[in-house]
Amino acid sequence: MNLSEREAAVRRMLEQAPPPVVPPDLYGEVVRRGRRVQRRGRAVRRLLWLALLAAAVVFAVWAVTARPWVEPPSDTTPPLTGW
Repeated sequence: MNLSEREAAVRRMLEQAPPPVVPPDLYGEVVRRGRRVQRRGRAVRRLLWLALLAAAVVFAVWAVTARPWVEPPSDTTPPLTGW
């Protein structure tokens, strides 16, 4: 069965069958679920931004206390010359 035959078969089936009956409360259910999905997405985004902000604060505090850009003190004494 090639593409045109499949399309023709689908058209025949759609012409024979009456359109499906949509439940009357379907719209309200879809709107309710959509709002819930939006609320969850917004909450997830806020949590991710909060986690990013917390990570930035933790990094800043660590950088200020550890000062990784400063060269560590030498563990050996410099050579003695000129005695």
